Amino acid sequence: MAALVPAEEPSMDLPIIDLDIYRSNAPSSAAVKEECARAARALITYGALVLHDSRVSESDNEAFLDLLEDYFAQPDEALKRDERPELGYQVGVTLENTEKPKCAVDEPCLRVIERLAPAERPLDISAHQPDPKCRFFWRMGEPAPYATEFPGLNAENVIPEAPEIRERWTPVMETWGKSMKSAVSGLAEMAAVGMGLPAETFTEAGRYGPHLLAPTASDLQKYGSKDTILAGFHTDLNFLTIHGRSRYPGLHIWARNTGRRIAVSIPRPKPGQSGSYLLVQAGKQLEHLTGGLVKAGYHEVVINDATLKTVAARKRDFPDRPLVRISSTFFWHLSSDYDLAPIPTLADQAKAVRAANFDLGRDEGDVVEYAPMKVGQQVQNELKHIALLA
Repeated sequence: MAALVPAEEPSMDLPIIDLDIYRSNAPSSAAVKEECARAARALITYGALVLHDSRVSESDNEAFLDLLEDYFAQPDEALKRDERPELGYQVGVTLENTEKPKCAVDEPCLRVIERLAPAERPLDISAHQPDPKCRFFWRMGEPAPYATEFPGLNAENVIPEAPEIRERWTPVMETWGKSMKSAVSGLAEMAAVGMGLPAETFTEAGRYGPHLLAPTASDLQKYGSKDTILAGFHTDLNFLTIHGRSRYPGLHIWARNTGRRIAVSIPRPKPGQSGSYLLVQAGKQLEHLTGGLVKAGYHEVVINDATLKTVAARKRDFPDRPLVRISSTFFWHLSSDYDLAPIPTLADQAKAVRAANFDLGRDEGDVVEYAPMKVGQQVQNELKHIALLA
C-alpha cells in the first residue's frame, strides 16, 4: 500500500506515461509491467497524467483546432441549427451560458473546496452562473449489437450545414477523434493491468460506450478579461477524458494528494521526436468502478495571465484568425447498458488507501457510497445536475 500512498507530498509535475512501451513490448515484460504500474499509481495519486503516443500527429490537432475556430466564429443563428436540447445536448452544439458547473450546488464538492487552502481554491462559482463556453459533441462510439435502454445517449451525429465547414468536418473530426480514442483506450488497458486486472477489463466495459469528441469553445473577444471563469470547478462524468494541446492556457487541475492548484502545461515533442503528448484525467465512471480507489479529477478553465499573454501573441501573429479558445477534448465512456458497480478487489484497495491517507493527515471527506446502476442512469443523473437534461 505504501506504493499507492506516498508519505511525502507528490510532485506538482504530472507523471509522463509512455504508451509506446506498452504497445511495443511483450505483455509479460518487466518494462510493460512497470509502466502499467506507473499509470495506475498516477491515476490513484493525481487523478491525471500525461500520455505520450508516437502515433498521434500534432498536425492533426492543428487541423482540428483550425476547423473548430472557424465553426464557432459563425453567427449564433447558424450554430443554433445544430442544437439538440431534446437529446440532452449529447450530440451537436451547446451554446454559451447553457451548461452549469455542478459544484456550485453540490454539497460534497463544496466541502472539497472548503478543505483547500484559500490560496489554492478555484475562482468563485457560488453564484452558479452557467459557463460562458460553447461545446460540440461528435459521437465516436461503435454501434451496439443490441437495443440500448438509453437511445438518447447514443443518437446520430449532427453535421454542420455551412458548405465551407461541412466539406472539412467529418474527415477532420474522425481523424483526430480516432487518434484520441486509440490513445485513451491504450491507457485504459495499461491502467487495468497496473491495478492487477486483465488488460481488457475496462475496454470491454466501454466497447459500445457513447464516446465523444467534445471540444469546448470560448469567445475571447467577449470573455477575455482576467479571472473570467470559462468552465467552473467540476469533475467529468465519463470514465477517462483525454486532451490534446489547446492554443490558449487556462486549465487548472487539483491533484488528489496535493490540495494544490496545478496549471496544466502539456509538453511539446522534442525536435525529431514523433507523436504527441496528451493530458488524461479520471472521470466519475472510473471512480465508481474502482470504488473510489481512483478519484475523478477536479479542474477549471479560467482566463489567467498566461491566457492574456497568448491572446496578445495570437492577435499579433495571426490577425485574421478568430480569437476562440478551443479545448481539444475527448470523453471516453463505459457502455450505457453496462452494470456499474465497484470491482471488489479495487474497492478493498480503496478503503486501505483512504485509511492510509487519513493516518497521514489527509482528509478526504465523507465516505462515498457507489450504488449499483446502469452507466446510462449515472450519465442521466449527472446531466440533470449540470442543466443539460430536464
